[in-house]
Amino acid sequence: MDEKWMRARALRHATTDPERHLWRFLRRENLAGFKFRRQYPIAGYIVDFVCVSAKLVIELDGGKHSESREYDVNRTRVIGSRGYRVLRFWNDDVLLRTESALEEIWRNLPNR
Repeated sequence: MDEKWMRARALRHATTDPERHLWRFLRRENLAGFKFRRQYPIAGYIVDFVCVSAKLVIELDGGKHSESREYDVNRTRVIGSRGYRVLRFWNDDVLLRTESALEEIWRNLPNR
């Protein structure tokens, strides 16, 4: 198993509260029947969530992400160059405004 896949597997066992919360809504094709994966390697990065069939990546950002803005911009550009749309949400938005976050995700899924 390649290093990125092993790291992704380890991250799935060390999820944050916001990731666990959102995963409850994305898992088992709960959102419009689309299958999401979590902690999935794409283009040398491990994304928080992805729907491969919809080419949609969801990233959750905590406080430390405000310090790594340039890294996140580059990461989004690289993943986007592979045909993926990247949606970013602050952890608080996922925890406190879950319905709004889910609506935004839903609006970005094809043929909904």
